[in-house]
Amino acid sequence: MVNHKNENLEEKFKHLFEIISNETFLNKQAIGGEVPFFISTYNPVNQLKAEKYIESLKKKLEVNGISVLCINLYDLSLELLKERKILDKLLQKESEMAKDKFLKQLQSALDVETKIMPAIEKLLLSSDCKVLFLTGIGLVYPYLRSHNILNNLQRIVKTVPTIMFFPGEYDGSMLNLFGRLKDDNYYRAFNIDIIKLKKES
Repeated sequence: MVNHKNENLEEKFKHLFEIISNETFLNKQAIGGEVPFFISTYNPVNQLKAEKYIESLKKKLEVNGISVLCINLYDLSLELLKERKILDKLLQKESEMAKDKFLKQLQSALDVETKIMPAIEKLLLSSDCKVLFLTGIGLVYPYLRSHNILNNLQRIVKTVPTIMFFPGEYDGSMLNLFGRLKDDNYYRAFNIDIIKLKKES
Protein backbone atom coordinates (compact mmCIF):
# COMPACT_ATOMS: atom_id res chain seq x y z
CA MET A 1 0.00 0.00 0.00
CA VAL A 2 1.02 3.60 -0.53
CA ASN A 3 2.58 4.88 2.67
CA HIS A 4 1.53 8.53 2.28
CA LYS A 5 -2.18 7.95 2.80
CA ASN A 6 -2.64 11.12 4.83
CA GLU A 7 -0.28 13.28 2.78
CA ASN A 8 -0.63 17.04 2.94
CA LEU A 9 -0.53 18.17 -0.68
CA GLU A 10 -0.41 21.82 0.29
CA GLU A 11 2.77 21.28 2.31
CA LYS A 12 4.23 18.96 -0.35
CA PHE A 13 3.84 21.53 -3.12
CA LYS A 14 5.01 24.36 -0.90
CA HIS A 15 8.20 22.33 -0.40
CA LEU A 16 8.46 21.69 -4.16
CA PHE A 17 8.23 25.42 -4.90
CA GLU A 18 10.94 26.22 -2.35
CA ILE A 19 13.26 23.58 -3.83
CA ILE A 20 12.62 24.23 -7.53
CA SER A 21 12.86 28.02 -7.21
CA ASN A 22 16.22 27.75 -5.44
CA GLU A 23 19.19 28.75 -7.63
CA THR A 24 21.19 25.79 -6.28
CA PHE A 25 18.54 23.47 -7.71
CA LEU A 26 18.19 25.31 -11.02
CA ASN A 27 21.98 25.33 -11.50
CA LYS A 28 22.23 21.62 -10.60
CA GLN A 29 24.80 22.35 -7.91
CA ALA A 30 23.56 19.88 -5.31
CA ILE A 31 23.59 16.61 -7.28
CA GLY A 32 27.31 16.04 -7.87
CA GLY A 33 27.24 15.88 -11.65
CA GLU A 34 24.43 13.31 -11.76
CA VAL A 35 21.57 13.42 -14.29
CA PRO A 36 19.14 16.13 -13.09
CA PHE A 37 16.17 13.79 -12.72
CA PHE A 38 13.80 14.00 -9.77
CA ILE A 39 10.68 12.14 -8.73
CA SER A 40 7.84 13.52 -6.65
CA THR A 41 5.37 10.92 -5.45
CA TYR A 42 1.76 11.30 -4.40
CA ASN A 43 -1.06 9.04 -3.35
CA PRO A 44 -2.98 7.86 -6.44
CA VAL A 45 -6.29 8.58 -4.70
CA ASN A 46 -5.30 12.25 -4.81
CA GLN A 47 -4.78 12.24 -8.61
CA LEU A 48 -7.24 15.04 -9.42
CA LYS A 49 -6.05 17.21 -6.54
CA ALA A 50 -2.41 16.59 -7.48
CA GLU A 51 -3.10 17.71 -11.06
CA LYS A 52 -4.46 21.03 -9.78
CA TYR A 53 -1.46 21.51 -7.49
CA ILE A 54 0.95 20.74 -10.33
CA GLU A 55 -0.71 23.35 -12.54
CA SER A 56 -0.67 25.85 -9.66
CA LEU A 57 3.03 25.12 -9.03
CA LYS A 58 3.80 25.69 -12.71
CA LYS A 59 2.02 29.07 -12.68
CA LYS A 60 3.70 30.14 -9.43
CA LEU A 61 7.15 29.28 -10.78
CA GLU A 62 6.49 31.15 -14.01
CA VAL A 63 5.32 34.23 -12.08
CA ASN A 64 8.73 34.06 -10.41
CA GLY A 65 10.54 33.99 -13.76
CA ILE A 66 11.08 30.20 -13.94
CA SER A 67 9.66 28.85 -17.20
CA VAL A 68 8.24 25.33 -17.03
CA LEU A 69 7.53 22.87 -19.83
CA CYS A 70 4.84 20.46 -18.63
CA ILE A 71 4.43 17.31 -20.73
CA ASN A 72 1.46 15.06 -20.00
CA LEU A 73 2.45 11.68 -21.45
CA TYR A 74 -1.19 10.67 -21.96
CA ASP A 75 -1.97 13.82 -23.96
CA LEU A 76 1.27 13.42 -25.90
CA SER A 77 0.39 9.80 -26.75
CA LEU A 78 -3.03 10.80 -28.05
CA GLU A 79 -1.53 13.58 -30.16
CA LEU A 80 0.99 11.18 -31.73
CA LEU A 81 -1.70 8.63 -32.56
CA LYS A 82 -3.91 11.34 -34.07
CA GLU A 83 -1.03 12.74 -36.14
CA ARG A 84 -0.44 9.32 -37.67
CA LYS A 85 -4.22 8.88 -38.15
CA ILE A 86 -4.26 5.56 -36.32
CA LEU A 87 -6.16 6.45 -33.14
CA ASP A 88 -9.60 5.56 -34.53
CA LYS A 89 -8.27 2.32 -36.04
CA LEU A 90 -6.80 1.28 -32.71
CA LEU A 91 -10.01 2.09 -30.86
CA GLN A 92 -11.98 -0.03 -33.33
CA LYS A 93 -9.58 -2.95 -32.93
CA GLU A 94 -9.56 -2.83 -29.12
CA SER A 95 -12.85 -4.72 -28.69
CA GLU A 96 -11.87 -7.34 -31.27
CA MET A 97 -8.29 -8.11 -30.21
CA ALA A 98 -6.89 -10.06 -27.30
CA LYS A 99 -5.56 -7.70 -24.62
CA ASP A 100 -1.94 -8.80 -24.96
CA LYS A 101 -1.97 -8.34 -28.74
CA PHE A 102 -3.62 -4.94 -28.42
CA LEU A 103 -1.03 -3.90 -25.84
CA LYS A 104 1.82 -4.93 -28.15
CA GLN A 105 0.29 -2.96 -31.01
CA LEU A 106 -0.11 0.10 -28.81
CA GLN A 107 3.45 -0.21 -27.50
CA SER A 108 4.70 -0.44 -31.08
CA ALA A 109 2.72 2.63 -32.16
CA LEU A 110 4.07 4.53 -29.15
CA ASP A 111 7.58 3.13 -29.04
CA VAL A 112 9.51 5.10 -26.43
CA GLU A 113 12.79 5.31 -28.35
CA THR A 114 11.46 6.08 -31.83
CA LYS A 115 8.18 7.90 -31.15
CA ILE A 116 7.96 9.34 -27.63
CA MET A 117 11.55 10.60 -27.25
CA PRO A 118 11.66 12.48 -30.58
CA ALA A 119 8.34 14.14 -29.66
CA ILE A 120 9.67 15.21 -26.24
CA GLU A 121 12.93 16.41 -27.80
CA LYS A 122 10.97 18.51 -30.31
CA LEU A 123 9.00 20.14 -27.49
CA LEU A 124 12.19 20.83 -25.54
CA LEU A 125 13.96 22.38 -28.51
CA SER A 126 11.06 24.76 -29.10
CA SER A 127 10.99 25.76 -25.43
CA ASP A 128 13.24 27.96 -23.30
CA CYS A 129 12.15 26.15 -20.15
CA LYS A 130 14.29 26.04 -17.04
CA VAL A 131 12.40 23.04 -15.65
CA LEU A 132 10.59 20.07 -17.21
CA PHE A 133 7.53 18.48 -15.60
CA LEU A 134 6.39 14.99 -16.65
CA THR A 135 2.82 14.02 -15.75
CA GLY A 136 0.21 11.46 -16.79
CA ILE A 137 2.40 8.56 -15.63
CA GLY A 138 -0.46 6.48 -14.26
CA LEU A 139 -2.67 7.12 -17.29
CA VAL A 140 -0.18 5.64 -19.77
CA TYR A 141 0.51 2.43 -17.83
CA PRO A 142 1.12 -0.30 -19.03
CA TYR A 143 1.96 0.73 -22.61
CA LEU A 144 4.46 3.32 -21.36
CA ARG A 145 6.59 2.49 -18.32
CA SER A 146 8.14 5.18 -16.15
CA HIS A 147 11.59 3.56 -15.84
CA ASN A 148 11.75 3.16 -19.63
CA ILE A 149 10.84 6.83 -20.10
CA LEU A 150 13.54 7.93 -17.64
CA ASN A 151 16.21 5.65 -19.12
CA ASN A 152 15.63 6.99 -22.63
CA LEU A 153 15.22 10.57 -21.47
CA GLN A 154 18.85 10.61 -20.31
CA ARG A 155 19.96 10.95 -23.94
CA ILE A 156 17.80 14.02 -24.48
CA VAL A 157 17.62 15.91 -21.21
CA LYS A 158 21.05 16.59 -19.77
CA THR A 159 20.84 20.17 -18.57
CA VAL A 160 17.20 20.84 -17.65
CA PRO A 161 16.07 19.66 -14.20
CA THR A 162 13.25 17.17 -14.80
CA ILE A 163 10.55 16.28 -12.28
CA MET A 164 8.38 13.22 -12.83
CA PHE A 165 5.16 13.33 -10.82
CA PHE A 166 4.59 9.71 -9.84
CA PRO A 167 1.34 8.22 -8.43
CA GLY A 168 2.92 5.70 -6.10
CA GLU A 169 6.17 5.23 -4.21
CA TYR A 170 9.86 5.76 -4.92
CA ASP A 171 12.46 4.80 -2.34
CA GLY A 172 15.48 5.97 -4.29
CA SER A 173 15.78 2.76 -6.28
CA MET A 174 12.40 1.08 -6.76
CA LEU A 175 9.42 2.60 -8.56
CA ASN A 176 6.15 1.25 -7.21
CA LEU A 177 3.23 2.47 -9.32
CA PHE A 178 -0.06 2.99 -7.43
CA GLY A 179 1.66 1.44 -4.41
CA ARG A 180 0.88 -1.98 -5.91
CA LEU A 181 2.76 -2.46 -9.18
CA LYS A 182 6.54 -2.73 -9.16
CA ASP A 183 7.48 -0.80 -12.30
CA ASP A 184 11.22 -1.48 -12.16
CA ASN A 185 14.36 -0.28 -10.47
CA TYR A 186 15.69 3.14 -11.36
CA TYR A 187 18.65 4.45 -9.42
CA ARG A 188 19.50 7.75 -11.07
CA ALA A 189 16.59 9.92 -9.96
CA PHE A 190 16.51 11.85 -6.71
CA ASN A 191 13.45 11.86 -4.48
CA ILE A 192 12.70 15.59 -4.52
CA ASP A 193 10.17 15.26 -1.69
CA ILE A 194 12.97 14.69 0.82
CA ILE A 195 15.59 17.05 -0.60
CA LYS A 196 16.66 19.90 1.65
CA LEU A 197 18.53 22.95 0.42
CA LYS A 198 19.86 25.93 2.33
CA LYS A 199 17.61 28.95 1.98
CA GLU A 200 19.06 31.71 -0.12
CA SER A 201 20.05 34.78 1.80
